[in-house]
Amino acid sequence: MISPKMVAAHSSGHSSASADWIICLDKRPAERSGEDVDIILARLKCVKAFEQFHPSLLQQICLCGFYECLEKGITLYRQGDIGTSWYAVISGSLDVKVSETANHQDAVTICTLGIGTAFGESILDNTPRHATIVTREFSELLRIDQREFKSLWEKYRQCMAGLLAPPYGVMESGGRSTDRMSDKENISSNSFGSISKHLNKKSLIESPAKLRPKSISQVPSEKILRAGKVLRDAILSRAPHMIRDRKYHLKTYRWVVVSHVQYHVHRLLSLDQELTFQDKYLFYRFLEDEQEDAPLPTEEETRESDEELQDTLLLLSQVGPDAHMRMILRKHPGQRAADDLEIIYEELLHIKALSHLSTTVKKELAGVLIFESHAKAGTVLFNQGEEGTSWYIILKGSVNVVIYGKGVVCTLHEGDDFGKLALVNDAPRAASIVLREDNCHFLRVDKEDFNRILRDVEANTVRLKEHDQDVLVLEKSPSSIQTSTHGTTTTPSHYKYTVMSGAPEKILEHFLEMMRLDSHLNESDTALDDFVLMHCVFIPNSQLCPVLMAHYHAEASQGSEQERLDYTLNNKRRVIRLVLQWASVHGDHLQEEDASLAFLEEFFVSVSDDASVIPALKDQLPELEKLVKNSSDDARSSPQKHKVLLRQFSMGDEKLQKRQPIKSNDEILFKVYCSDHTYTTIRVTVAASVREVISAVADKLGSAEDLLLVNLSSAGDKVVLKPNDISVFSTLSINGRLFVCPRDQLDSLTPLPEQEGPSTGSMGSFELMSSKDLAYQMTVYDWELFHCVHELELIYHTFGRQNFKKTTANMDLFLRRFNEIQLWVITEICLCTQLSKRVQMLKKFIKIAAHCKEYKNLNSFFAIVMGMSNPAVSRLSQTWEKLPSKFKKFYSEFESLMDPSRNHRAYRLTVAKLDPPIIPFMPLLIKDMTFTHDGNKTFIDSLVNFEKMRMIANTVRIVRYCRSLPFSAEPSQTSKNHLDVRSYVRQLAVIDNQRTLSQLSHRLEPRRT
Repeated sequence: MISPKMVAAHSSGHSSASADWIICLDKRPAERSGEDVDIILARLKCVKAFEQFHPSLLQQICLCGFYECLEKGITLYRQGDIGTSWYAVISGSLDVKVSETANHQDAVTICTLGIGTAFGESILDNTPRHATIVTREFSELLRIDQREFKSLWEKYRQCMAGLLAPPYGVMESGGRSTDRMSDKENISSNSFGSISKHLNKKSLIESPAKLRPKSISQVPSEKILRAGKVLRDAILSRAPHMIRDRKYHLKTYRWVVVSHVQYHVHRLLSLDQELTFQDKYLFYRFLEDEQEDAPLPTEEETRESDEELQDTLLLLSQVGPDAHMRMILRKHPGQRAADDLEIIYEELLHIKALSHLSTTVKKELAGVLIFESHAKAGTVLFNQGEEGTSWYIILKGSVNVVIYGKGVVCTLHEGDDFGKLALVNDAPRAASIVLREDNCHFLRVDKEDFNRILRDVEANTVRLKEHDQDVLVLEKSPSSIQTSTHGTTTTPSHYKYTVMSGAPEKILEHFLEMMRLDSHLNESDTALDDFVLMHCVFIPNSQLCPVLMAHYHAEASQGSEQERLDYTLNNKRRVIRLVLQWASVHGDHLQEEDASLAFLEEFFVSVSDDASVIPALKDQLPELEKLVKNSSDDARSSPQKHKVLLRQFSMGDEKLQKRQPIKSNDEILFKVYCSDHTYTTIRVTVAASVREVISAVADKLGSAEDLLLVNLSSAGDKVVLKPNDISVFSTLSINGRLFVCPRDQLDSLTPLPEQEGPSTGSMGSFELMSSKDLAYQMTVYDWELFHCVHELELIYHTFGRQNFKKTTANMDLFLRRFNEIQLWVITEICLCTQLSKRVQMLKKFIKIAAHCKEYKNLNSFFAIVMGMSNPAVSRLSQTWEKLPSKFKKFYSEFESLMDPSRNHRAYRLTVAKLDPPIIPFMPLLIKDMTFTHDGNKTFIDSLVNFEKMRMIANTVRIVRYCRSLPFSAEPSQTSKNHLDVRSYVRQLAVIDNQRTLSQLSHRLEPRRT
């Protein structure tokens, strides 16, 4: 019921209250003249909330609507009241409160309604109000009484269907204005909507002032329609209780109960909608269930849906994260939560157009970017000569750049940007932008935000110049100083300077100057570690060592004698500290470089000499002496300690020994095959180039022909290796082999019989081993492989090991172990011909995965789960059907941990909670580093992009953290056959030909016809 307090106070100080149109609205409908209606209509057309209303409908509202203005804190109506009116918000905002009991005192605010929202449509069938509405501030409303609203509904049902929430309105995508409004104007985050149940809000209007983004498509694509049908049929056949008939507002509707299929159903049914999911309150329905008496699927349709279900879920898992990202970007920037900003930031890391921007700028952009999409090719985004108002980045699709008199001058694609020039120069648009294809998606930064971020960045950028050229670019940011137990404060005199880019020598000079000698743990340590880890990319040891020696001997050229002595002492201590950290990170790799060893010895002699004159240096001398002695001794003994690594690191008794790190100068005995399957054995260094391998083979064969070195897989795929490629032995696939042949024999190369892999499974011995023993021995071996990987190998792999002439054999073998375990799972299941045994094997692999997770061996955990999700295994419906529900649940939970959406957020959150030792999911770390490398330039204007170095170093430090404690877990009890288990997990026999595995799978369970 409406309180007397709601009476409009026209004498209030609000300017809109005295407007003519409000006076006209206060008249009784019967007393309103044609002139009154025209005045009201003219005003309502300018109100954002009514822009999408049909003209005839808007004119009828002018005849029957009333104006209300309410002070802050007024209760419009309470939950449970029988409604009498429908409302639209013209200005201000209102809180929506819901109580689970009859006591209104415990009501909880679930959302706030702002300009453009509408509520109260339950008056159509006299159902009780579902929430209490209270004004949050002075608010102006348009009210339509029940009788008039019902009359409008009957007369303009088609027009109004899109303006109300389901079940009155149609379930279709709504457009949305992305006009930048103030927080006060946009509290609801939806342009115009209705409340149904607990506020199912739906976007209604768009700004006609200029072309604004619309939903991707009013009608879902054929793929999505088919996915919807497959999912609906699967639910009806497997869990029909999830789709129920619900009587709502005098009519029965069939709704989906969102539970375990929440993730996929959400993305399927609301792919392009502006809904924030609140599953406790909202329901969704499939398009087919909008028809009354929608038929149940036939047996044939159910069978087809079962076969397509895995592909459907894969499709939904792929489009789901994109839909979620769009939903976040459609939120008003002021309403994005910290998690939302982090998701946007992670997306920005992989956008080509932003690769040159610093982390700070990307994080600033995450708070202001707006999503914009347009449905039709040919749409003009803006015209040449118009004022520049926004900068655009293409997320999906392509656009043509058109200039008057010249036509299309170029085409821009995903990752490109446009529109920035007009903003930077404050000039008219230099060209028109026209959509080249349907369904294009953009990120937009408006001019005000663009200029603010640019101003902030430039204001906080410090550039050091020499000969009018930038040599060091620093970013100044406030440094938080702890002042009390209640928080921190920042004063203008306390700043930190972060290196963004610079010349290598200047970056080194800056870190030495900023190094604090009074503390072991401080902010500069991380930055220094970034330099020590990444310097090989931009200043190799051969150049770094002379520079360090020059810095060590540098002396002050001015100041008093005491000041010069203090400078000399502190300078030498800083260089010594840097050298110690550098040697610690590089470790055994220094022994492979004669120049680095010579530098260490020379440096130690210099420090020893100085320590006799400057006693303060003696404290650092023992550590330096120990370092030099160990490096020199190892280097002198290494020629006699060359290991001979047998056949491609993977066969023979050496796999049963504890793994030791492989060095670039270690040697390997390796078989290289000819086209007739004969072979020659060569002995070369692990880091040998392809040119050197071919030369060794030619010497053995006595051949003078121009030979090719070919990587031949078991499937017959051939890769001709480049002459400068190095360390190719460790990069072969599990059953891959190296062949050498003249170019004219390339097509005649065929795989060896041994490359086919096993023809029978190992079920006989496998079933005698306990799952926990297998997981433990796998983890022991995986830890050995992981521990051998040097941090620098990740950098060599990312930037290309051929650029460093260094091997990445240890990391290659660890990555190959992941593939080996994955293929082992598929091979064993596909070679198990008996259904009951196959079910037992599937159970066992799920248990092994669980134990690997328990041991924090996430690499093998992922490999096992991915093996079970391989098409050759996942299609075995008879096997999966007989799997007990408990194991199906475990497997489902494992799959959720592998969910790739939001940049593998589920996995990252899990790892963040673990303490070391951890064996991480290595392929994801490599992917992170590769994306960072590909998406960011190494040099910007001839200066090292140190922001990129910092990002890659952060990923390397994840590996360091995972290994910061040794793996020491012991099996629950020593089994009698633990040696057999150890031998088994280190010598897995697998089929690595996907075509062969698929054929085996179809023989086990032929496709149903």
